[in-house]
Amino acid sequence: MHTAALEHLRKADPVLAKLIEQAGDCTLEVAGDGTHFHYLTRAIVHQQLAGAAARTIHGRVLEIYGGRAPEPEELLSTPDRSLRRAGLSGQKLEYLRDLARRASSGDVPLHTLDALTDDEIITALIRVKGIGRWTAHMFLMFRLGRPDIMPELDYGVRKGMQIAYRLRKLPTPTRMAQLTAAWAPFRTVGSWYMWRVLELPSARPKRNHGRVHKKAKKRPDGSSIRCDENAGVLINPQNSPRGTRIFGHVYGGSQSESRQMFAVEGR
Repeated sequence: MHTAALEHLRKADPVLAKLIEQAGDCTLEVAGDGTHFHYLTRAIVHQQLAGAAARTIHGRVLEIYGGRAPEPEELLSTPDRSLRRAGLSGQKLEYLRDLARRASSGDVPLHTLDALTDDEIITALIRVKGIGRWTAHMFLMFRLGRPDIMPELDYGVRKGMQIAYRLRKLPTPTRMAQLTAAWAPFRTVGSWYMWRVLELPSARPKRNHGRVHKKAKKRPDGSSIRCDENAGVLINPQNSPRGTRIFGHVYGGSQSESRQMFAVEGR
């Protein structure tokens, strides 16, 4: 699986070649169950919620329709009070209805998205309230399996890149594009390995028993300057990046970046 991508990435980038050796083969899988509408509905329900709470609410929504995902017309005809009783906020209900209206009218052509280019899909999806560029990228990667996606807004990918390439700051989208140009046309798999960086032992902070690590620097006269050193990234072992669930399926990112990945993308 992903044989061609791994072969290309090993040759194209020595940093990534080392990461592939450390993390092992790519196990990224596409979520093929249900329809595109079902997938995006689940994505909206899961926004800003912990996994267990999101699954509970999504399950209650499915119960309204006999345990299955609703079609756009069914969701539009369901009374607000029924969906609110399932646990949906007023804002999410607005987002779901906007998605259903646009899917039903063909304004967002979900049935023919597969035939569009990546940029065309992003343009179509971000018309929907509650869906922004980040969600569109996750859709391209984990629903459609598009091979050349660089999710420049994802905190986990940015943090992994900062660690892997020893950058002083989180990379900007421009810097990310420069660093990953050689990955094309397999930037999706390359991005997956940036999430894996957060699992490596080298990414975990060293215990300092409450003390702040200091790093000595030299003045022009040779005397030492002491300064704080803030290295590493905190990872909650209960929220391992590889096992995080988002949109109802296993996602490659980390819950430690929840401010970015669960941000409401509505307008």
